[in-house]
Amino acid sequence: MNRYPRDLRGYGPNPPHPQWPGDAKVAVQFVLNYEEGGENCVLHGDAASEAFLSDIPGAAQWPGQRHWNMESLYDYGARAGFWRLHRLFTGAGIPVTIYGVASALARNPEQVAAMQSAGWEIASHGLKWVEHKDMPPEDERAAIAEAVRLHTEVTGEAPRGWYTGRCSENTVDLVTEQGRFDYISDTYDDDLPYWRQHAGRDQLIIPYTLEANDMRFATAPGWVTGQDFFTYLRDAFDVLYSEGQAGAPKMMSIGLHCRLIGRPGKIKGLMQFIEHLQAHEGVWCPRRIEIAEHWAATHPPQARTRPSTMDRDTFVGAYGGVFEHSAWVAERAHDLELGPAHDSAVGLHNALCRAFRSATEDERLGVLRAHPDLAGKLAQAKRLTAESTAEQAGAGLDALTDAERDQFTALNDAYVAKHGFPFIIAVRDNDKASILAAFTRRIDNPTETELAEACKQVERIAQLRLEDML
Repeated sequence: MNRYPRDLRGYGPNPPHPQWPGDAKVAVQFVLNYEEGGENCVLHGDAASEAFLSDIPGAAQWPGQRHWNMESLYDYGARAGFWRLHRLFTGAGIPVTIYGVASALARNPEQVAAMQSAGWEIASHGLKWVEHKDMPPEDERAAIAEAVRLHTEVTGEAPRGWYTGRCSENTVDLVTEQGRFDYISDTYDDDLPYWRQHAGRDQLIIPYTLEANDMRFATAPGWVTGQDFFTYLRDAFDVLYSEGQAGAPKMMSIGLHCRLIGRPGKIKGLMQFIEHLQAHEGVWCPRRIEIAEHWAATHPPQARTRPSTMDRDTFVGAYGGVFEHSAWVAERAHDLELGPAHDSAVGLHNALCRAFRSATEDERLGVLRAHPDLAGKLAQAKRLTAESTAEQAGAGLDALTDAERDQFTALNDAYVAKHGFPFIIAVRDNDKASILAAFTRRIDNPTETELAEACKQVERIAQLRLEDML
């Protein structure tokens, strides 16, 4: 099947209400990435030094050598930055989630003890803070397993959350297959958690952020001063808080790094932001695991119809009758590049309409002629499809007087004689009177005009049927 794997629809125009605890207007979640001692370094068996996310402009790896400046910047995060952040968050009474690189945690026992005494969650940030994009799946699978083993050995507990960061195209699938994580955060695609299905498993995804993130102190475009960071965080929070007040609460993730935001000239902006959010009522500041627990309890995974995953026979069996007696429309729609965006009534309707619109005029005429006359002989003989029967009954066409039935018969005969196909209208959008008025108005139109209008009505009928089905 020609299928597009990316989910460009998500929750669509109507995301679920998260029902945050305390009726919070927004959930603000702070993540502190702990990578110091887990980065690329020849001391760690790596081929070269680190070159990512530091205050060295245009840093490049040094193959086969230690990069003393780079190492010292990472060391600052462990020696000074972490403790400054620890004092800030414990003083503010805000728990955080640590994305802990397992090898870094193993090299920093005092910081791990401080995280645990503060009640912070320590999620897994992989085995090493290195690039995974070219890592063979079997090697990455082994690295995930070793990260969990070492993390458990160092902290005394297995991690319940996962974020690789420098991930491969296989990361989320490989982590899902482990089956041990309450959530995965290697996506940036929503303001709310969601369930992702892979290998028969429903995996909770809690999206992370690369924009409300202090990493932009080390990238371009990025922050220059702490005020830059504060202004961005404040503006993002204010928009989300306003949406929450309007009845659509969201989640705000904030990403931090000890060696970056831990500098005194940068942390001031974070301090100001914490003061700003604490001046508002109805703000929930949980650890990430608490978001996972809340979402699993409040919005557990639901079995739902996914047309894009159906084989051809199942798809045609389910949707072959949406366009009246014209299963070929569904057959051709199945051949299109379908994906998660087509697993809704709107998306599937678009696919079916594309197949219908790209057909020849004779084929489209065949669809029109497959539609029954309104209140005609087939209806009287109870030989309509179940959909047509319900639609005509809903407009009162199953309870006509003899005079009304004669009027419909005469109009049907005259319309078909002139245009060569039945009069078609989405009866669910109308009642008996408006149908008769449209019949009388349209019967004298040019056939070309009526052909276009009839096709639009066929598509509208299909839309209404799909809304019932999905």
